[in-house]
Amino acid sequence: MTTKSNKKKQVIDKFKTHAQDTGSPEVQVALLSQRIGNVAGHLKSHSHDNHSRRGLLSMINKRRRLLHFLMRKAPDRYQDIIGKLDLPK
Repeated sequence: MTTKSNKKKQVIDKFKTHAQDTGSPEVQVALLSQRIGNVAGHLKSHSHDNHSRRGLLSMINKRRRLLHFLMRKAPDRYQDIIGKLDLPK
C-alpha cells in the first residue's frame, strides 16, 4: 500500500516540467485535483461535514485560479493539463 507522500511524489513526477520542478502550475493543479478527489470521496459518506466542505470549495477555487493563470499565460500548457486530468473546459 502506498503512503500519502508516495502518491504525492508520483503525481509530481508525472506532471513536472523539469527535473527539479515541484511548484509549477501544472504540478499544483494535479496535486489539488488529487486532494479534491479525496475530500469529495470523504464527503460522500460524511455529508454533514461542513468544515471539509469549506476546505473543498477553497481547493476548487484555488485550482480554478491556477487554471485561469495558465490559460492566460500559456494556452498550450493549459490545454495539455486539462487533457491529462480530464477536467471540463
